[in-house]
Amino acid sequence: MGQLRHMLRDDDVNHDEQKQILELGMKFRENRFYHRPFEGPQGVAVLFDKPSTRTRSSFSIGVAELGGYPLVIDKSGSQLGRGEPISDTTEVLTRMAYALVWRTFEQSRIEEMARVATVPVVNALTDEFHPCQVLADFLTIAQFKGGVDALEGMTIAYLGDAANNMSNSYLLAGAVAGMHVRVAGPNGFLPDDAVVQDAEAIAATTGGSILVTTDPKEAVRDADCVFTDTWVSMGEEDQYAVRSKPFWPYQVNEELMALAKPDALFQHCLPAYRGKEVTAAVIDGPQSVVWDEAENRLHAQKALLTWLIGKQRGDESLLV
Repeated sequence: MGQLRHMLRDDDVNHDEQKQILELGMKFRENRFYHRPFEGPQGVAVLFDKPSTRTRSSFSIGVAELGGYPLVIDKSGSQLGRGEPISDTTEVLTRMAYALVWRTFEQSRIEEMARVATVPVVNALTDEFHPCQVLADFLTIAQFKGGVDALEGMTIAYLGDAANNMSNSYLLAGAVAGMHVRVAGPNGFLPDDAVVQDAEAIAATTGGSILVTTDPKEAVRDADCVFTDTWVSMGEEDQYAVRSKPFWPYQVNEELMALAKPDALFQHCLPAYRGKEVTAAVIDGPQSVVWDEAENRLHAQKALLTWLIGKQRGDESLLV
């Protein structure tokens, strides 16, 4: 028997483990049926407390391609949505499913699930972190920049709401990868100090660095990849006019992209709002790789699930 591992936040894996997962992701890009650890089929519970397009489709199709059965459960279709304790739901699902994937709200919810679960638990998005998205983003950089080894030493810039889950995940995952991570946002929308300190401690061991700034030009200058995200979270659309005001200087437009390296990539986790956090000229332009990025959710998540199952089963053949 191997070791039970979860992916709740981006630093739940170390540098070598992240690299191993991304290498697996590259192999899944080349051959979507590279490994089938859930052959049987074996069930994987995929729970959604929030609406989803990319997460739902990539995990559902991904589990099926891994040979498994994706049991997709919406909040309205589960007792969790009616107030059943997380621990009770987990006790049931962990006896039936071979892995649990959850898109939910507070990080504490998925941490509670992991404390009870006897199978791998994957964070498919919480208010604090989005590790599956960043694995896909880094896989996209590897796809276009010469492989996984090329990530180490690269400079990435994230602009906009720097207090959200994407900013937190870029800080941690980029530090794990040995990248130079820069995040820029307005005062009042900067990362939590605890996350920054964790990222800095990791970067000190991997050769990376962390920069948090309110200057978008400082963040983007000579960057290898530029990221952004919507300025308004799901459910806050009616507040757009007010909430978006501080972020306009951080819009990714042609002028800002021109400060990055000439071959810099542009990525966005989607959905995107053209003319707001990014201009149409950038997201639909030659430096944008957002569609490959979206596809890579499938390959990266298959790699992550395969790796976690390989660790739990002690099956080294699934880790390469």
